[in-house]
Amino acid sequence: MITILYPYRNREIKRIQRSMDSLAQQKVQNFKVVFVDYGSEDAIAAEAKALVGKYDFTSYTYLYSKNQPWNKCKALNYAIKKLDDGYCFVADVDMIFHPEFTSVLEQCSNPDTVTYFQVGFLSENDTKKDGSFESYPINFKTNEEATGMTLFPVSYLKKINGFDEFFHFWGAEDTDVHNRMKNAGCKVNYYDEKLLMLHQWHPNYRQRETKTLNKELQMSGIVEINHQHLLHNQKSGITQVNEKGWGHIMDKTEWEELQDFPATLLSNEKKLINYFLYQQLPNSKDQILAVEIKENPIQKELKYLLKKKLGKKVPQFYSLKKINDKILRHIVSFYHTKPYSYQVSEDLKSIIFKIKL
Repeated sequence: MITILYPYRNREIKRIQRSMDSLAQQKVQNFKVVFVDYGSEDAIAAEAKALVGKYDFTSYTYLYSKNQPWNKCKALNYAIKKLDDGYCFVADVDMIFHPEFTSVLEQCSNPDTVTYFQVGFLSENDTKKDGSFESYPINFKTNEEATGMTLFPVSYLKKINGFDEFFHFWGAEDTDVHNRMKNAGCKVNYYDEKLLMLHQWHPNYRQRETKTLNKELQMSGIVEINHQHLLHNQKSGITQVNEKGWGHIMDKTEWEELQDFPATLLSNEKKLINYFLYQQLPNSKDQILAVEIKENPIQKELKYLLKKKLGKKVPQFYSLKKINDKILRHIVSFYHTKPYSYQVSEDLKSIIFKIKL
C-alpha cells in the first residue's frame, strides 16, 4: 500500500476533482490518499471535504492553521508522523495522473531509494478543459531540477525528521529534503521514462507577489531566504532538522483560544514596533501576546507633514507592509513552532497578531 499525500489550501474545487478522478481511473488500486487541508477558508474547506469524501480511497484532515502563512512542510509532516513504514508519494492538487501511474510507483518502490518524476505542464487554456490524459497537449516538460513529485520510503523520512519546517510560503523544501535523504544514505533517482503527470496551470507565488500589503499572507524576500537556508543545510551536510519537534499543529482548542483573546491597539510608530519585536516578544513567557496594529492618523495631518518637510523632529512610522514583513520574518525565524494567529484585515488597514508563548 502506497500513501499519496495532498497538502492543500484554498484551491478551486474543480482542480481537486480532476486530480482525484485520475486516481480513480488507475489500473492498479494499490494506494490510499491522505488529504491534508492546511487551514482553508471555512466555505472552501467544506466543499473540499465533501468532494474528497466521494472517493473511497481518500481521507480528509483539517488543520487549524488558517491564520498562518502557507507551510507545505508542516502539512506533510503532520501526515508523515502518523504513517506506518512503507512508501508515500507527495502529490499536488494540480496533478492529473496517467492511468499507469500507481503501477509505476509500485515498480519504483525501494526501501533505500527516493524516486521523483518528470511533469508535463498544461497551458492556461488547456487546464480549463476536461479530457483523457492522452488528449492534453503538453506546453513544456520539467527536467531533473524540478524535485517536487516524489516517492519516499517513510522510514527514511522519519529518520531525518521529515521536511524542514523553516521553509514557509514557497521554494526549496523539495530539493532540501532530497539532499538530506542522500546524507542519510538514501539514493535519489529521477524518472522520465514515460510522462505520468500533468500539471494544471496556475499563477505561481512570484507572479502573485505584491509590493503592497495583501490580504493573502505574503512576505517580501522569502524566496531568497528559503534559498539561503537550502544552501546552509547543503553546505553544512545537515541530515536531521526540526530540533524543536516536527509535525505538530495547534489544535482547535488552541486556535479558538487565540481567536477569543482580545487584542491591544498598537500604533505603527517605529519605536513602538521595535520595542514590541525586540523586547516584549522575546521576553514574554507563559502568556498570550495580542496586538492590532493600525496607522497613527497623525502621520497624515498637515501639521505633521509640514514639520517633517521642514526637517523638525517628528515621530517616525513604518508602513503596514514594512511591519508585515518584519513580523513574518520574526515568526518564520523564531516563533513558528508556537501557537499563533496572523491576519491582515479585509480593508488592509490593520494587522492582528496573536501568539501563545
